[in-house]
Amino acid sequence: MKLLQRLIVTFLTIFATQISWSENGVSKSSILIGQSITLQGGKNDYGLAVMAGIETHLNDINSKGGIYGRQIILKTLDDDNKSDKAEANVRELITKDKAFIIFGSIEGGPSTAVMKVTNELKIPFFGPMAGSPTLRRPHQPLVFPVRTEHREEFRAMLKQAKSLGISKVAFLRSDSEVGQQHLANVKLICEDLGMQFVLDMPFKSDVSDAQLTALTQQIEQSGAQMVINHGSVGIYEKFIRKLHDKGGVHPAIYAVNSGSAQMAKHLGTLAQGIIFSQVVPSPWEKKTAVTREYQEAFKRIKPNQDFSYGSLEGYITAKALVLALRQAGPNLTRESFVKGLSNASFDLNDIKIVYKPNDHVGSSFVDLSIVNREGRFMH
Repeated sequence: MKLLQRLIVTFLTIFATQISWSENGVSKSSILIGQSITLQGGKNDYGLAVMAGIETHLNDINSKGGIYGRQIILKTLDDDNKSDKAEANVRELITKDKAFIIFGSIEGGPSTAVMKVTNELKIPFFGPMAGSPTLRRPHQPLVFPVRTEHREEFRAMLKQAKSLGISKVAFLRSDSEVGQQHLANVKLICEDLGMQFVLDMPFKSDVSDAQLTALTQQIEQSGAQMVINHGSVGIYEKFIRKLHDKGGVHPAIYAVNSGSAQMAKHLGTLAQGIIFSQVVPSPWEKKTAVTREYQEAFKRIKPNQDFSYGSLEGYITAKALVLALRQAGPNLTRESFVKGLSNASFDLNDIKIVYKPNDHVGSSFVDLSIVNREGRFMH
């Protein structure tokens, strides 16, 4: 009788463990990672490039046995660059699909919406590929960015512009709470550098051609010598075309990294001279170990796709995810995942990411590139 009781207890223990695995997305053979990302039904080139990089690294890891024998399964939902859709996606991924953690969104508004849900449900959010200050300040104990935030990109661009004698700054940004925070950062950096902030140009997601034309007319009136951006790559591309159509004297164009390769390709000759901040090294050069690793894997797994900043950022962010999962150990829980990152430093082959108890820094890498006459990026 005692033997039967022990067998029943053992069975119930195993059964309870299996239920626990199913509830938090971890089983003996797999880890379910949830993702809400901006693909816009396949129309968002940058989102597609990021996904290609993520898939490349995760496919490589799974082909080599995964993490402690577990395959990484990524379930991806398209948020269409809409915050309410991102929030709904994440609730579904956590409550219905039982995702272990949430990973890898790319736009500021949707990423902030994702964070709202993950904080509410106390689920880790790893590798948002957005530069929003909301992901770091105030400190978010369950949010682990990998890429550098936009504030440091703004600083690098403004310092470089100042070295060229540029002093008057205009800012094209989304008309949102996050956009307001970016505006505050740009103004503070201008003040620190002794530059003059002369024009704020907020826009809504449904901005019309007529409204964009009106914004370009404000440039000349303000005397701005440079424009930098935050927000939709597609809208900035339209704005740059409007500036060229207007004729006359053009300000220097600076842009944050998101979708830079795709934006330059769309603009063609109009991209010449644009300076982009970059949060990863050149994907075409072989100066860093991580780039050489990425190029070899990408050519093998995505042979018909071009290298790009987006796919390299996706690859690097997936690489960081894999290291974080390994750091959590074989008995994987959300608690062990967060604990493993509480005071961690990872070397991603020449790019370092750091997480401190009250400051989830991630990477501090920022570089600048310029588009030359041949449409190539020079660092």
